[in-house]
Amino acid sequence: MLQKLQESTSVLILSLLLGASLLAGCATSQSGGSYTPAQAQREMTVRMGVVESVRLVTISGTQSGAGTATGAVIGGLAGSSVSKGDRRSAAGAVIGAVGGAVAGHMIEEGVTKKQGLEITVRYDNGTLGAITQEADEQFNVGDRVRVLSGGGVTRVAH
Repeated sequence: MLQKLQESTSVLILSLLLGASLLAGCATSQSGGSYTPAQAQREMTVRMGVVESVRLVTISGTQSGAGTATGAVIGGLAGSSVSKGDRRSAAGAVIGAVGGAVAGHMIEEGVTKKQGLEITVRYDNGTLGAITQEADEQFNVGDRVRVLSGGGVTRVAH
């Protein structure tokens, strides 16, 4: 019985890690240098300015529900395989599904969480703007930058 529990736990952990890897590949980029196909070959408004401040932030991970659903299915299957008999198998499936759903949710959010920058820019017209994007490029106070806006997306670039 103990060996079967250990095997099921190993299968659950491996399955959740595989699911997390797949979810990470589906995460959308909030990088200043990454464009979606819909954003490519579209005119954007460009404003020039100077970086006033840069602050490191965390961009929360996605919560699409895919991690929760995947975890629930895998946990339910693992939980039902641990016990024998109809009632114990059903109870194991429920407990496994709940535990798997919680773990899947946490894994999805953790895997898709990113480091970001909140960049405050003083535009040439004197107004201020703050843009948050992935920390894939370094910005320093005093840098001359371009702020590109279009289609509901704004990004800072050198």
